[in-house]
Amino acid sequence: MSAGTEPNGSSRSDEEWERFLRESVEGVSDAPKEPSARARDVAHRLRTQPDRGPEPWRAHPPARPRRRTGWYVVGFLAALALLAVALAPSRIIDLFTGDDTDAPPLAAETARPTEAPPTEAAQRPTLAQPFRGSPAARWADGAAGITTVPEKAEAVGWMNAAEVERALARTRDFLVASSLDPAVLRGERPEKAIALISPYQKDVQALLKSGFRTPGEDSNPLFLFSRFEPSRTHLVGDVVKTRGRITYQEGKRGALEVTADVTYVYPVTPANARFDDEIVRTIVRRELVLSWDDPAKVTTRPGTFSVVSFKYDATNGGCGKPTGYLTPPSGKDPRIDPTAPESDPYDRHGPVAQGGNPENGCGKASRS
Repeated sequence: MSAGTEPNGSSRSDEEWERFLRESVEGVSDAPKEPSARARDVAHRLRTQPDRGPEPWRAHPPARPRRRTGWYVVGFLAALALLAVALAPSRIIDLFTGDDTDAPPLAAETARPTEAPPTEAAQRPTLAQPFRGSPAARWADGAAGITTVPEKAEAVGWMNAAEVERALARTRDFLVASSLDPAVLRGERPEKAIALISPYQKDVQALLKSGFRTPGEDSNPLFLFSRFEPSRTHLVGDVVKTRGRITYQEGKRGALEVTADVTYVYPVTPANARFDDEIVRTIVRRELVLSWDDPAKVTTRPGTFSVVSFKYDATNGGCGKPTGYLTPPSGKDPRIDPTAPESDPYDRHGPVAQGGNPENGCGKASRS
């Protein structure tokens, strides 16, 4: 039987026979096919759901409304953040810059530092933490920040060790009475401190007599004392930060010569201030050289000293004609000289820069 002959004897062309074989293998295009699993699932849902009727031409189901809860939450949180910044900006800054209140206190100063203290994180002072953002935050409070070097007194000149120890204690008493006593800081006359100065030292007695009555460039009580005018300035809290040291050696005619180099940091506000951003730190550094003279050689009163020299520098203490008071600026001080070089009031590694109250514009401080 030929490839093109049917069993009944009819013949088929080679093209038809070839198509027959191909369709036998590949299947006919219009042959019924087994539905897919997805098609079966759709058909099942159509059978089980109620008949909704024919959908209109070009109809489509309405879009579901978008829920905007997320945007409401974001807006609410943003409002809370703005309120927090407005009410407590310093606390928000702490989240990013940290806080210096937990920093360990510095060890006592026993020698002249070799460099300025490092720059602190940018933090604004507050009424609760007036030393935030300054090196003074790690300084000691009051007289505790003034170190005597060496700690154990030794005999010097005409004094034995016990007498030297007593003279050093009275020197510290003078520093407290002149620069830390709350009444004196409020502008009262420093009677206790004055009582420790020899009444026979005529030039200093003249300074004291005229300085409180008619202060001037050569008779400014701020050379020796720290005072604020209470009607203008209030201190923040009852803590003054200090850092410095008392050293001693033998002076002229066998006297005990004592040098006190101390920096005082006073946080203050204008008398009518109500907000944290009005806090100013007045920083005063004084170097006093005092002579405890031998009464057998120098006319003096026992238990008093003579002032050999003094150096005084103040930042945010005012400039212009001396008034006998430290006068911190309120807001931006227009008297600051923009051409003046910057100085760091916390830098104790150099000598005192005898600033005081310059009449021709205030100097610039790199920080306060």
